[in-house]
Amino acid sequence: MKINIVSKTPVIETPHQVDVRKMYDHESAQAMHITLQPGEALKPHITPVDVFFYILEGTPEVMVGLEKIQAERDSLIESPNGVVHCLYNNSEAVARILVVKAPKPLSNARIL
Repeated sequence: MKINIVSKTPVIETPHQVDVRKMYDHESAQAMHITLQPGEALKPHITPVDVFFYILEGTPEVMVGLEKIQAERDSLIESPNGVVHCLYNNSEAVARILVVKAPKPLSNARIL
């Protein structure tokens, strides 16, 4: 059994320059844990695979295509491949999001 603990998983370097930790990385899927401090956001980008966001903590804004919503804890938001998406933390509390990409992308996301 393999167990990955967020606090013991290293932060990876991404163009978004926020706390991103790769928790799962296999052919079938990839899972990242993102922590957004108040005022932080990802850059809008397009991923070549389907993605979903599971809100673990906080109330981040989630943009998928032309829609933007204030998400609440324990919500799951889907983003189909080829559609621009982004996460924003405009609150005064930390937001933590589990991002799952399936299948694992073979190319990088396109930052807009």
